[in-house]
Amino acid sequence: QVQLVESGGGLVQPGGSLSLSCVASGTIFNITDMGWYRQAPGKQREPVASIRNTGYTYLADSVKGRFTISRDNAKNTVYLDMNKLEPQDTAVYYCNAVLLISNRLHNYWGQGTPVTVSS
Repeated sequence: QVQLVESGGGLVQPGGSLSLSCVASGTIFNITDMGWYRQAPGKQREPVASIRNTGYTYLADSVKGRFTISRDNAKNTVYLDMNKLEPQDTAVYYCNAVLLISNRLHNYWGQGTPVTVSS
């Protein structure tokens, strides 16, 4: 089993910065991908960023040039560094981890941390 705990959400003004962290614990030996999804009020959950254990990264077009994802395998932690935040970034951000167990992929989710961008 894997437990994911997010932190770092809060209220920030447009143009500001915020950093999110997600720590994985439990059976973490076979984590292949870690990343972030977000869900705004009245909208579907969407992928924001992810990083593979090989170092490959993905960023949604809406956040390219503003967000950066990184991973510390030794600490089992993934980070999302958000800059130049816009009101459209307001959402609950969820940490995601993908594990390869018995040659099958398994998804785990955190509880989410809210981010509000408002003046």
